[in-house]
Amino acid sequence: MLEVLVQMAGLILCGIGWRWLEPAGLEPVQTRKVLTSLVYYLLLPALVLSVLWEAELGSTTFLIALSAAFAVFAGYLLSSVVCRVRSVPPAVSGAVILAAAFPNVTYLGLPVLEATFGPWARSVAIQFDLFACTPLLFTLGVAIAARYGTATAGVRNMTGELLRIPAVWAAFLAVCLNLLDVKMHALPAGVLGMLERGVVPLMLISLGLSLEWNRAQWRNLPMVVPVLLLRLLLIPALVTLFASVTGLSGELRAAVVMEAAMPSMVLGIVFCDRYDLDVGLYATMVTMTTVLSLVTLPLWYRWLIG
Repeated sequence: MLEVLVQMAGLILCGIGWRWLEPAGLEPVQTRKVLTSLVYYLLLPALVLSVLWEAELGSTTFLIALSAAFAVFAGYLLSSVVCRVRSVPPAVSGAVILAAAFPNVTYLGLPVLEATFGPWARSVAIQFDLFACTPLLFTLGVAIAARYGTATAGVRNMTGELLRIPAVWAAFLAVCLNLLDVKMHALPAGVLGMLERGVVPLMLISLGLSLEWNRAQWRNLPMVVPVLLLRLLLIPALVTLFASVTGLSGELRAAVVMEAAMPSMVLGIVFCDRYDLDVGLYATMVTMTTVLSLVTLPLWYRWLIG
């Protein structure tokens, strides 16, 4: 797995290098927006459709989603306790809770699982995200951001926000085709296959473009450390116990726990900006959890696989 993470780190470094060098005069924010928009609106829906169309959906789907929901709620509850005990300002609390509760299960989790376990694990990442994390993000996550933020964005039309996600519609279509036992013919399989191959490298490069660090961010470390411990260690440990109790085992359990051990999601920066939470702190937590996950993920894999 270490070799896989090194290769992925190389793609992330390409994004970081682009951020510094700005080739062709393209600003990092502009480049990231183009890449993430391409993935978000076209490539990722194609991947979701391709994977879920012929995936095995059943009791394991429910257990994967249940484990994902458990991970999110565990992060929410534990980080809320930390913020209450330390009496931190609301804007800081909101950023900390979002960073602890919501992992980067698609932009980093999907390529890690696919490279580590094989193509079958892509289905785990997609189900973990679309059947639990994403719905909770646009309900519980929005409610958290609105509660702790000072912006007037509110929590209106959360269902509308969720229904505007292309990957959600792709998942709905794929599940319908799957349950109706519609076979995937060679032509759509070929087109979807070509599109889905661009997801992983572009997601990792975009992740590198999102990472940032400056000296001023050292002041955020006292609040970053609890998030590091929760996101990378305690939450996946709790999910390991939960998954075992619910009947998951073997590589499937390992894949679910690895998803729970992913660093903080990048999308949270948008929520922090929209609801006036501490954007700088959140960016620091994303950077630190992503960097340290390159160490903790191989340790989790070794322990889970034995």
